[in-house]
Amino acid sequence: MSFSGVHSMELRPYQVPPQPLSATRHKCSACFKQYKKKEHLIEHMKTSYHSVHDSKCGVCNKHCKSFESLREHVAGPLSKVNCSSIFAERGCILCLKICCSADSLNKHKEMCYLTTPRPIDAVDMLYSENEMDISNGIISIRKREAVAIDCEMVGGGSDWSLDLCARVCLVDEDEKLIFHTYVLPQIHVTDYRYEITGITEENLRDAMPLHEVRQRILQILYNGESIGRARLDGGRAKVLVGHNLEKHLDCLKMNYPDHLLRDTATYRPLMKTNVVSHSLKYLTKTYLGYDIQVGFRDPYQDSVSVMRLYKWIRSQDHPMEGTTRETKSSQRFSKSFDSWKSMAHERMTPDELLEISRSNYRCWCLDSRGSNY
Repeated sequence: MSFSGVHSMELRPYQVPPQPLSATRHKCSACFKQYKKKEHLIEHMKTSYHSVHDSKCGVCNKHCKSFESLREHVAGPLSKVNCSSIFAERGCILCLKICCSADSLNKHKEMCYLTTPRPIDAVDMLYSENEMDISNGIISIRKREAVAIDCEMVGGGSDWSLDLCARVCLVDEDEKLIFHTYVLPQIHVTDYRYEITGITEENLRDAMPLHEVRQRILQILYNGESIGRARLDGGRAKVLVGHNLEKHLDCLKMNYPDHLLRDTATYRPLMKTNVVSHSLKYLTKTYLGYDIQVGFRDPYQDSVSVMRLYKWIRSQDHPMEGTTRETKSSQRFSKSFDSWKSMAHERMTPDELLEISRSNYRCWCLDSRGSNY
Protein backbone atom coordinates (compact mmCIF):
# COMPACT_ATOMS: atom_id res chain seq x y z
CA MET A 1 0.00 0.00 0.00
CA SER A 2 1.37 3.42 -0.94
CA PHE A 3 2.14 6.12 1.56
CA SER A 4 -0.52 8.36 0.05
CA GLY A 5 -3.09 5.58 0.41
CA VAL A 6 -2.32 5.13 4.09
CA HIS A 7 -2.43 8.87 4.61
CA SER A 8 -5.88 9.14 3.01
CA MET A 9 -7.24 6.28 5.14
CA GLU A 10 -6.10 8.01 8.32
CA LEU A 11 -8.07 11.12 7.36
CA ARG A 12 -11.39 9.30 6.91
CA PRO A 13 -13.72 10.54 9.64
CA TYR A 14 -15.57 7.24 10.05
CA GLN A 15 -12.45 5.66 11.42
CA VAL A 16 -12.26 8.07 14.37
CA PRO A 17 -13.26 6.15 17.55
CA PRO A 18 -16.74 7.22 18.79
CA GLN A 19 -16.81 9.52 21.83
CA PRO A 20 -18.96 8.71 24.88
CA LEU A 21 -22.32 10.56 25.06
CA SER A 22 -22.80 13.35 27.58
CA ALA A 23 -24.58 12.72 30.87
CA THR A 24 -28.38 12.48 31.00
CA ARG A 25 -30.09 15.87 30.76
CA HIS A 26 -32.60 16.90 33.45
CA LYS A 27 -35.90 18.14 32.08
CA CYS A 28 -38.32 20.46 33.88
CA SER A 29 -41.74 18.80 34.05
CA ALA A 30 -43.48 22.17 33.60
CA CYS A 31 -41.75 24.23 30.89
CA PHE A 32 -39.63 21.36 29.44
CA LYS A 33 -36.32 23.23 29.73
CA GLN A 34 -33.37 20.86 29.99
CA TYR A 35 -30.24 21.11 32.10
CA LYS A 36 -26.98 19.17 32.15
CA LYS A 37 -26.85 19.02 35.93
CA LYS A 38 -29.57 18.30 38.48
CA GLU A 39 -28.47 21.28 40.53
CA HIS A 40 -29.24 23.57 37.59
CA LEU A 41 -32.77 22.17 37.38
CA ILE A 42 -33.21 22.74 41.10
CA GLU A 43 -32.02 26.31 40.75
CA HIS A 44 -34.52 26.77 37.92
CA MET A 45 -37.35 25.52 40.14
CA LYS A 46 -36.37 27.99 42.85
CA THR A 47 -37.00 30.97 40.60
CA SER A 48 -39.64 29.76 38.12
CA TYR A 49 -42.54 29.41 40.60
CA HIS A 50 -44.31 26.88 38.39
CA SER A 51 -47.71 25.81 39.69
CA VAL A 52 -51.15 24.50 38.75
CA HIS A 53 -52.12 28.12 38.12
CA ASP A 54 -49.80 28.50 35.12
CA SER A 55 -51.30 28.86 31.66
CA LYS A 56 -50.89 25.49 29.94
CA CYS A 57 -50.95 24.27 26.37
CA GLY A 58 -53.95 22.01 25.77
CA VAL A 59 -51.88 19.78 23.48
CA CYS A 60 -48.48 19.17 25.10
CA ASN A 61 -49.37 20.49 28.58
CA LYS A 62 -46.40 22.86 28.64
CA HIS A 63 -46.58 25.49 31.39
CA CYS A 64 -46.34 29.14 30.30
CA LYS A 65 -45.93 32.09 32.65
CA SER A 66 -48.51 34.27 30.88
CA PHE A 67 -51.28 34.09 28.33
CA GLU A 68 -49.01 36.05 26.02
CA SER A 69 -46.33 33.34 26.09
CA LEU A 70 -48.98 30.64 25.67
CA ARG A 71 -50.31 32.46 22.61
CA GLU A 72 -46.79 32.52 21.14
CA HIS A 73 -46.47 28.80 21.84
CA VAL A 74 -49.66 27.78 19.99
CA ALA A 75 -50.08 30.51 17.37
CA GLY A 76 -46.86 32.54 17.16
CA PRO A 77 -44.33 32.57 14.30
CA LEU A 78 -42.08 30.16 16.22
CA SER A 79 -44.87 27.97 17.60
CA LYS A 80 -44.51 24.21 17.91
CA VAL A 81 -45.70 22.45 14.74
CA ASN A 82 -47.91 19.83 16.39
CA CYS A 83 -49.42 22.26 18.90
CA SER A 84 -50.05 24.97 16.33
CA SER A 85 -51.69 22.60 13.83
CA ILE A 86 -54.12 21.24 16.43
CA PHE A 87 -54.78 24.73 17.76
CA ALA A 88 -55.54 25.97 14.25
CA GLU A 89 -58.24 23.29 13.94
CA ARG A 90 -59.80 23.32 17.41
CA GLY A 91 -58.37 26.26 19.36
CA CYS A 92 -60.12 29.43 20.53
CA ILE A 93 -57.99 32.41 19.56
CA LEU A 94 -59.39 34.43 22.49
CA CYS A 95 -59.18 32.27 25.62
CA LEU A 96 -56.68 29.82 24.01
CA LYS A 97 -58.73 26.77 25.01
CA ILE A 98 -58.49 23.71 22.75
CA CYS A 99 -61.85 22.03 22.22
CA CYS A 100 -62.40 18.35 21.52
CA SER A 101 -63.89 18.94 18.06
CA ALA A 102 -64.68 21.64 15.52
CA ASP A 103 -68.37 21.49 16.50
CA SER A 104 -67.59 22.04 20.18
CA LEU A 105 -65.34 24.94 19.18
CA ASN A 106 -68.24 26.60 17.36
CA LYS A 107 -70.44 26.22 20.45
CA HIS A 108 -67.64 27.54 22.62
CA LYS A 109 -67.29 30.65 20.45
CA GLU A 110 -70.93 31.53 21.07
CA MET A 111 -70.08 32.01 24.75
CA CYS A 112 -66.51 33.28 24.41
CA TYR A 113 -66.94 35.94 21.74
CA LEU A 114 -68.61 38.91 23.44
CA THR A 115 -70.19 42.03 22.00
CA THR A 116 -69.14 45.59 22.74
CA PRO A 117 -71.02 47.01 25.75
CA ARG A 118 -73.47 49.77 25.02
CA PRO A 119 -72.27 53.36 25.50
CA ILE A 120 -72.96 54.80 28.92
CA ASP A 121 -75.51 57.25 27.53
CA ALA A 122 -77.65 54.27 26.46
CA VAL A 123 -77.48 52.51 29.83
CA ASP A 124 -80.50 52.90 32.08
CA MET A 125 -80.13 49.79 34.27
CA LEU A 126 -79.50 51.69 37.48
CA TYR A 127 -80.43 50.04 40.77
CA SER A 128 -83.88 50.90 41.98
CA GLU A 129 -84.66 51.59 45.63
CA ASN A 130 -86.03 48.08 46.23
CA GLU A 131 -82.66 46.63 45.15
CA MET A 132 -80.78 48.76 47.69
CA ASP A 133 -80.65 48.27 51.43
CA ILE A 134 -80.14 51.76 52.83
CA SER A 135 -79.72 52.10 56.59
CA ASN A 136 -77.80 54.74 58.49
CA GLY A 137 -76.49 56.11 55.22
CA ILE A 138 -74.84 52.80 54.23
CA ILE A 139 -75.63 51.33 50.82
CA SER A 140 -75.50 47.53 50.63
CA ILE A 141 -75.80 45.91 47.22
CA ARG A 142 -77.12 42.43 47.84
CA LYS A 143 -75.28 39.37 46.58
CA ARG A 144 -72.55 41.29 44.75
CA GLU A 145 -68.99 40.08 45.16
CA ALA A 146 -67.02 42.41 42.92
CA VAL A 147 -67.33 45.96 41.61
CA ALA A 148 -65.41 47.35 38.63
CA ILE A 149 -64.36 50.98 38.44
CA ASP A 150 -63.18 53.33 35.71
CA CYS A 151 -62.22 56.99 35.99
CA GLU A 152 -61.76 59.56 33.26
CA MET A 153 -59.19 62.23 34.03
CA VAL A 154 -58.57 65.77 32.87
CA GLY A 155 -55.33 67.74 33.20
CA GLY A 156 -54.31 70.26 35.81
CA GLY A 157 -51.22 72.32 36.59
CA SER A 158 -49.24 74.68 34.42
CA ASP A 159 -47.97 71.83 32.25
CA TRP A 160 -51.37 70.03 32.20
CA SER A 161 -49.72 66.85 33.56
CA LEU A 162 -51.68 66.50 36.82
CA ASP A 163 -54.40 63.84 36.57
CA LEU A 164 -57.69 65.13 37.98
CA CYS A 165 -60.68 62.81 38.27
CA ALA A 166 -63.55 64.27 36.25
CA ARG A 167 -65.82 61.25 35.75
CA VAL A 168 -66.25 57.94 37.54
CA CYS A 169 -68.27 54.81 36.83
CA LEU A 170 -68.91 51.65 38.87
CA VAL A 171 -70.55 48.44 37.62
CA ASP A 172 -71.35 45.15 39.33
CA GLU A 173 -70.76 41.60 38.17
CA ASP A 174 -74.00 41.63 36.17
CA GLU A 175 -72.74 44.71 34.30
CA LYS A 176 -75.37 46.89 35.96
CA LEU A 177 -74.44 50.52 36.38
CA ILE A 178 -74.43 51.20 40.12
CA PHE A 179 -72.78 54.61 40.25
CA HIS A 180 -71.86 57.24 37.68
CA THR A 181 -71.16 60.93 38.01
CA TYR A 182 -69.04 63.79 36.78
CA VAL A 183 -66.57 64.94 39.41
CA LEU A 184 -65.66 68.52 40.28
CA PRO A 185 -61.83 68.73 40.38
CA GLN A 186 -60.26 70.32 43.44
CA ILE A 187 -58.02 72.60 41.38
CA HIS A 188 -58.40 74.53 38.15
CA VAL A 189 -58.57 72.41 34.99
CA THR A 190 -56.01 73.45 32.39
CA ASP A 191 -56.67 70.70 29.84
CA TYR A 192 -59.99 68.88 29.46
CA ARG A 193 -58.31 66.34 27.16
CA TYR A 194 -61.47 66.53 25.10
CA GLU A 195 -60.15 64.40 22.24
CA ILE A 196 -59.83 61.49 24.68
CA THR A 197 -62.41 62.11 27.41
CA GLY A 198 -65.15 64.02 25.57
CA ILE A 199 -65.46 66.11 28.73
CA THR A 200 -66.17 69.83 28.51
CA GLU A 201 -66.34 72.70 30.99
CA GLU A 202 -70.13 72.46 30.87
CA ASN A 203 -70.06 68.83 32.07
CA LEU A 204 -68.21 69.86 35.23
CA ARG A 205 -70.17 73.00 36.02
CA ASP A 206 -72.56 71.29 38.46
CA ALA A 207 -70.48 68.16 39.07
CA MET A 208 -70.34 66.32 42.40
CA PRO A 209 -67.50 67.41 44.74
CA LEU A 210 -64.64 64.94 45.04
CA HIS A 211 -65.08 64.31 48.77
CA GLU A 212 -68.73 63.38 48.23
CA VAL A 213 -67.84 61.08 45.32
CA ARG A 214 -65.23 59.36 47.46
CA GLN A 215 -67.72 58.87 50.30
CA ARG A 216 -70.32 57.34 47.97
CA ILE A 217 -67.80 54.94 46.44
CA LEU A 218 -66.48 53.80 49.81
CA GLN A 219 -70.04 53.20 51.03
CA ILE A 220 -70.62 50.89 48.10
CA LEU A 221 -67.30 49.08 48.47
CA TYR A 222 -67.31 48.55 52.24
CA ASN A 223 -70.93 47.38 51.97
CA GLY A 224 -71.70 48.11 55.63
CA GLU A 225 -68.53 46.37 56.85
CA SER A 226 -66.19 48.02 59.33
CA ILE A 227 -62.88 49.25 57.96
CA GLY A 228 -60.97 47.12 60.48
CA ARG A 229 -62.78 43.91 59.51
CA ALA A 230 -62.40 44.68 55.79
CA ARG A 231 -58.66 45.17 56.19
CA LEU A 232 -58.39 41.93 58.17
CA ASP A 233 -60.29 39.37 56.08
CA GLY A 234 -62.56 41.29 53.75
CA GLY A 235 -65.81 40.51 55.52
CA ARG A 236 -68.73 41.80 53.44
CA ALA A 237 -66.56 44.37 51.64
CA LYS A 238 -66.41 44.18 47.85
CA VAL A 239 -63.51 43.21 45.63
CA LEU A 240 -62.53 46.25 43.54
CA VAL A 241 -61.60 45.48 39.93
CA GLY A 242 -59.93 47.90 37.54
CA HIS A 243 -57.10 48.58 35.13
CA ASN A 244 -54.23 50.55 36.66
CA LEU A 245 -56.09 50.83 39.96
CA GLU A 246 -53.29 52.73 41.68
CA LYS A 247 -53.84 55.63 39.28
CA HIS A 248 -57.62 55.56 39.78
CA LEU A 249 -57.38 55.48 43.58
CA ASP A 250 -54.76 58.22 43.54
CA CYS A 251 -56.91 60.61 41.51
CA LEU A 252 -59.85 59.90 43.86
CA LYS A 253 -57.58 60.50 46.90
CA MET A 254 -58.85 57.17 48.18
CA ASN A 255 -57.38 54.13 49.92
CA TYR A 256 -58.71 50.58 49.85
CA PRO A 257 -57.23 47.33 51.26
CA ASP A 258 -54.65 45.83 48.91
CA HIS A 259 -55.98 42.29 49.33
CA LEU A 260 -59.34 43.43 47.91
CA LEU A 261 -57.85 44.91 44.72
CA ARG A 262 -57.80 43.06 41.38
CA ASP A 263 -55.80 44.99 38.79
CA THR A 264 -55.72 43.72 35.20
CA ALA A 265 -52.68 45.93 34.51
CA THR A 266 -50.49 44.19 37.10
CA TYR A 267 -51.93 40.66 37.14
CA ARG A 268 -48.97 38.52 36.05
CA PRO A 269 -50.69 36.20 33.53
CA LEU A 270 -52.08 39.25 31.68
CA MET A 271 -48.86 41.25 31.54
CA LYS A 272 -46.61 41.63 28.51
CA THR A 273 -43.49 40.98 30.60
CA ASN A 274 -42.77 40.84 34.31
CA VAL A 275 -42.55 44.63 34.41
CA VAL A 276 -44.55 45.84 31.38
CA SER A 277 -48.35 45.93 31.27
CA HIS A 278 -50.72 45.72 28.35
CA SER A 279 -53.30 48.43 27.78
CA LEU A 280 -56.95 47.68 28.55
CA LYS A 281 -57.68 48.29 24.87
CA TYR A 282 -55.24 45.51 23.90
CA LEU A 283 -56.49 43.07 26.53
CA THR A 284 -60.10 43.62 25.52
CA LYS A 285 -59.44 43.11 21.82
CA THR A 286 -57.15 40.10 22.38
CA TYR A 287 -59.12 38.18 25.01
CA LEU A 288 -62.70 39.45 24.66
CA GLY A 289 -62.78 40.00 20.91
CA TYR A 290 -64.11 43.55 20.54
CA ASP A 291 -62.81 47.12 20.38
CA ILE A 292 -63.11 49.82 23.01
CA GLN A 293 -61.84 53.40 23.29
CA VAL A 294 -62.81 54.16 19.70
CA GLY A 295 -63.29 57.92 19.71
CA PHE A 296 -64.09 59.23 23.19
CA ARG A 297 -63.35 56.85 26.06
CA ASP A 298 -66.53 55.47 27.58
CA PRO A 299 -66.20 54.72 31.33
CA TYR A 300 -69.04 52.19 31.26
CA GLN A 301 -67.51 50.19 28.40
CA ASP A 302 -64.11 50.24 30.09
CA SER A 303 -65.45 49.13 33.48
CA VAL A 304 -67.57 46.35 31.92
CA SER A 305 -64.57 45.13 29.93
CA VAL A 306 -62.35 44.98 32.99
CA MET A 307 -65.08 43.10 34.87
CA ARG A 308 -65.36 40.59 32.02
CA LEU A 309 -61.61 40.00 32.09
CA TYR A 310 -61.73 39.44 35.84
CA LYS A 311 -64.66 37.02 35.65
CA TRP A 312 -63.00 35.06 32.84
CA ILE A 313 -59.83 34.54 34.88
CA ARG A 314 -61.77 33.86 38.07
CA SER A 315 -63.74 31.11 36.32
CA GLN A 316 -60.65 29.07 35.39
CA ASP A 317 -60.85 25.57 36.81
CA HIS A 318 -57.39 25.01 38.24
CA PRO A 319 -56.68 21.89 40.31
CA MET A 320 -56.15 22.23 44.04
CA GLU A 321 -52.51 22.42 45.10
CA GLY A 322 -52.01 19.07 46.80
CA THR A 323 -52.94 17.92 50.29
CA THR A 324 -52.79 19.89 53.53
CA ARG A 325 -49.47 18.29 54.38
CA GLU A 326 -48.07 19.18 50.96
CA THR A 327 -49.38 22.70 51.24
CA LYS A 328 -47.50 23.27 54.51
CA SER A 329 -44.34 22.01 52.91
CA SER A 330 -44.88 24.18 49.86
CA GLN A 331 -45.27 27.27 52.06
CA ARG A 332 -41.81 26.69 53.46
CA PHE A 333 -40.54 26.04 49.94
CA SER A 334 -42.03 29.22 48.48
CA LYS A 335 -40.50 31.35 51.24
CA SER A 336 -37.07 29.78 51.06
CA PHE A 337 -36.26 26.85 48.81
CA ASP A 338 -32.87 26.58 50.53
CA SER A 339 -34.56 25.67 53.83
CA TRP A 340 -34.82 22.15 52.41
CA LYS A 341 -31.76 19.95 52.66
CA SER A 342 -29.87 19.85 49.40
CA MET A 343 -29.75 16.06 49.49
CA ALA A 344 -33.55 16.00 49.59
CA HIS A 345 -33.60 18.09 46.44
CA GLU A 346 -31.15 15.80 44.70
CA ARG A 347 -33.32 12.77 45.42
CA MET A 348 -36.47 14.40 44.02
CA THR A 349 -37.65 13.63 40.52
CA PRO A 350 -38.66 16.54 38.22
CA ASP A 351 -42.32 15.69 38.91
CA GLU A 352 -41.73 15.85 42.66
CA LEU A 353 -39.97 19.20 42.34
CA LEU A 354 -42.95 20.52 40.42
CA GLU A 355 -45.34 19.18 43.04
CA ILE A 356 -43.78 21.31 45.80
CA SER A 357 -43.42 24.41 43.61
CA ARG A 358 -45.93 27.23 44.14
CA SER A 359 -46.76 30.42 42.25
CA ASN A 360 -45.51 33.79 43.54
CA TYR A 361 -48.84 35.53 42.96
CA ARG A 362 -52.41 34.90 44.08
CA CYS A 363 -54.48 33.40 41.28
CA TRP A 364 -57.93 34.95 40.89
CA CYS A 365 -59.47 31.49 40.52
CA LEU A 366 -59.25 31.34 44.32
CA ASP A 367 -61.92 34.06 44.53
CA SER A 368 -64.47 31.62 43.12
CA ARG A 369 -63.68 29.11 45.88
CA GLY A 370 -64.25 31.52 48.71
CA SER A 371 -60.59 31.25 49.72
CA ASN A 372 -59.24 33.69 52.28
CA TYR A 373 -57.66 36.76 50.81
